[in-house]
Amino acid sequence: MSVNSEKLSAARSTMIFCLCAALCEGIDLQAAGVAAAGIGAEFKPSPDQFGTFFSASTFGLFFGALIGGRLADSIGRKKVLVVSVGLFGLFSLLTATAADVHSLTWARLLTGLGLGGALPMLLALVAESGGAKQQNARVAMVYAATPFGGAIVSLISLAVSAAHWRFIFIAGGVLPILLAPVMAFRMSESLAFRREAHTEGSPKAGSFAAIFTQGRALRTVLLWLSFFLGLLLLYLLLNWLPTLLVTDGLTRLQAAAAQIGFNIGGGLAALLIGYLLGGRLRNVGIVITFVALPVLLVTLAKAPAESGIIFVTVFFLGCSVIAAQAFLYAMAPGSYPASIRGVGVGAAVAVGRIGSIVGPKLGGLLKSAGHGPSQLFLDLLPVVILGSICALLLAWNTRKQ
Repeated sequence: MSVNSEKLSAARSTMIFCLCAALCEGIDLQAAGVAAAGIGAEFKPSPDQFGTFFSASTFGLFFGALIGGRLADSIGRKKVLVVSVGLFGLFSLLTATAADVHSLTWARLLTGLGLGGALPMLLALVAESGGAKQQNARVAMVYAATPFGGAIVSLISLAVSAAHWRFIFIAGGVLPILLAPVMAFRMSESLAFRREAHTEGSPKAGSFAAIFTQGRALRTVLLWLSFFLGLLLLYLLLNWLPTLLVTDGLTRLQAAAAQIGFNIGGGLAALLIGYLLGGRLRNVGIVITFVALPVLLVTLAKAPAESGIIFVTVFFLGCSVIAAQAFLYAMAPGSYPASIRGVGVGAAVAVGRIGSIVGPKLGGLLKSAGHGPSQLFLDLLPVVILGSICALLLAWNTRKQ
């Protein structure tokens, strides 16, 4: 086999493994939201306790992304990814054994450590697995597997009764535990890490300060703001949307179906935005994505309690919200050279995880304050508008550079 053929085979293998890992990550990320009805019936937590439970895994994600990103620039992407996938699988199984809401919350926090370490590595490995021309499309394609994983866990929730919510976390744990050892033996390390990260003239490997030097400061700040505000919205919706839709008059099955539509629409839109980012319609796709966000949020807030209208609106809202995230994840790896790509992407993801923590907690506080679904969606409008402005500025800065 020629050298080029070996490189192509290794790149394909990396893509497949990262797609599988992203699918598992999507299952675990949304397991808490779809299991909420059964957890609520068994443990009867207050809205504030529910908000803390939803935020626990993302609190772990924050530290996991920071630590994992820093380690990846020193010891390699593959090692950090394999360990992270194994960890979130193990602690997902631990979640299924929880005896009360407090142990449940701690188990989700530990699951988040693994989830946080995995995502930046997926992005870095995929970005470095081939040529720069299709880098954005590759990253967006792998990220698209995450909402499809969310759709799978929603389907699982339809197949089991609410009382059997523990099965959701068992399914979310078994798959990554089986995947991790296969990745350890069959997946290749990033060539960029092995060859380019330590070449002369590159920033010091894993240097946090370097992500603000040599003209990278503005892009880093815009990435951070966009990630924070975007993930605040996404995780509030992922965790609270089924509950809010039930409050608005839908049945549990209808709310789960709407959540599936949110994820499937988002996954398809993520693939589409990845394709558009590499072509002449890049700017058109970006503008439509971020202009549609506030429009669809207002539409959902004002929509009558009729399942068909809500399904369609939630589907297109998922398209817009997750396409926006795919754009940000596609931009992050290309913002930094290989020697600081792990720490740069990890820091951006970690800042986004602060938004992930704030989002579910904010939803719980607003619901505790008596805000119904319509008012709660409208409360989010300033966040969405500001996040869209930051992302559009990031797109302009990226294009300019």
